[in-house]
Amino acid sequence: MKHSLIAIALVFMLSLSHRAQAQGDAAAAKPNVVFFLVDDLGQRDLGCYGSKFYETPNIDKLAKEGALFTDAYAACPVCSPTRASIMSGQWPQRTGVTDYIGAAMGDKWNRNTPMLPAHYSDRLSLDSPTLAKAMKASGYATFFAGKWHLGPQGHWPENQGFDINMGGIDRGGPYGGKRYFSPYGNPRLTDGPDGEHLPDRLASETNKFIETHKDKPFFAYFSFYSVHTPLMAREDLRKKYEEKRKRLGLTDQWRQEATREVRLTQDHVVYAAMVEAMDEAVGKVLAKLDELKLRDKTIIIFTSDNGGLSTSEGWPTSNEPLRCGKGWMYEGGIREPLIIRWPGVAKPGSVIVTPVSSPDFFPTLLEAAGIKPDKGQVLDGISLVPVLKGEYKATRSLYWHYPHYGNQGGGPAAAVRTGDWKLIEWYDDQSVELFNLADDLSEKNDLSAKEVDRALKMKADLHQWQKEVGAKMPEVNPKYDASKPNSRVSKRR
Repeated sequence: MKHSLIAIALVFMLSLSHRAQAQGDAAAAKPNVVFFLVDDLGQRDLGCYGSKFYETPNIDKLAKEGALFTDAYAACPVCSPTRASIMSGQWPQRTGVTDYIGAAMGDKWNRNTPMLPAHYSDRLSLDSPTLAKAMKASGYATFFAGKWHLGPQGHWPENQGFDINMGGIDRGGPYGGKRYFSPYGNPRLTDGPDGEHLPDRLASETNKFIETHKDKPFFAYFSFYSVHTPLMAREDLRKKYEEKRKRLGLTDQWRQEATREVRLTQDHVVYAAMVEAMDEAVGKVLAKLDELKLRDKTIIIFTSDNGGLSTSEGWPTSNEPLRCGKGWMYEGGIREPLIIRWPGVAKPGSVIVTPVSSPDFFPTLLEAAGIKPDKGQVLDGISLVPVLKGEYKATRSLYWHYPHYGNQGGGPAAAVRTGDWKLIEWYDDQSVELFNLADDLSEKNDLSAKEVDRALKMKADLHQWQKEVGAKMPEVNPKYDASKPNSRVSKRR
């Protein structure tokens, strides 16, 4: 009897040992993830995407080490909806967050516009699936740094699956204290020494988290406040680009888009300095991964939340040859930089032309971590693993629905891209535009009158998708006075 008990105990202990080893092996197999999300960064704001004025050596190097996407899109031309889409893996319309949180709506709308913008949710629901919740439930340590802008207190990163929150609150920019310099006046980020620079501080906090959790899987979401307004920069970098602008003999150039001027040149010295400081912060985190010998165990994703700001609020950048920028349904407002470094999956130096969008990150990282979606969970994206491996052959349409007036001159619109074709439906004058992006990346030639059948088919497809995701529509503004200046002219050119 005594020997039997000893044998049973030994078997039980061995079972526990094997289980612990299996769990340890599974944890070791899970890749770390560092996700860089830059605010208001245009696709053409990086050297690897063709910028000749801004200097981004760390990101350019990252592109050579991973895959660069030419046709990556934000789910919306403004920030909060795209951020909600990345977090949830769903189109913004399913989350209800369809405009930047804080935008006027309802009886607070006082602009003379043909339409009244649709109502939207001012927070990402606590019931929503999030990347952080999924990763945390699978054993990942989770960390957030920077801009959140997905709801009031009680809906901040620590309420949505992140173990640590450094700086993520309700604000859409660094509007407290000295803004981009300490003291920050941010309830989720202690002040540093006077004059400390925010992007560098957030990089340091990210590195502290990585070092502390280097022996277990981690998910670090570094969501820059940069390069959003206010336009502020370190003095050394400002002087550098002021001298560079003079040396190159650059001068501002503009064209008109409806009631707005559009910047055509990249020569804004403060913005250039902000871009380089952002690049330095990315480089600082990448260097820490190398120092800790975590490069081969870590997936890096680098992207933005909407196009570069080219038609208002300081007019800091140009997205040329992409038309317009943030707040617009044209390519300059929604086409993004996207770089993925994933050892063993993404071929170094590869260029991927497959169109992808914000909801794709959620299923991609679930597959990477070996996580199955919850039963009944709606995911609108696809895993990018077969895309990265060159195995994705099927075609799909991508969709947008922005039933609002942004601050940058754009109006309520929806769009669909199928293959090389893109259709935009404008709500304030019930017009459509159709472009072939392969031949006309700058969207200069509207083909809707020549390709009537194609336009009708794509419009019907867009409307069917809108029904499926519960898209809310703008309504006619009964107080609109056509004799007075309004915020957007129907025909853009």
